[in-house]
Amino acid sequence: MSKQCSLAEARDRLTRLVRDVEKGETVKLTRRGKPVAVIVSIREFQGMRDGKVGYWEALCKWRASHNLKSLQIDPDIFQKVRDRSPGRRVAW
Repeated sequence: MSKQCSLAEARDRLTRLVRDVEKGETVKLTRRGKPVAVIVSIREFQGMRDGKVGYWEALCKWRASHNLKSLQIDPDIFQKVRDRSPGRRVAW
């Protein structure tokens, strides 16, 4: 379940909000009615962060886990995939 409160309310009720988060709730913080942040438990935060890697690391890991040669794909198939034109002129 998710709860919402303004930053001003959160400042006055932080201890209570943290207790709610520890019980499994998520708290969305707003400024002038627009969402700006979320308070989640440390367990949920770590779950979101653990195992996350950057794009290059993920690509290398994927390449290492798949035997691409066994797929017998002709490398020339990708030669015309990318548009190599210089693009449009842009006035600066």
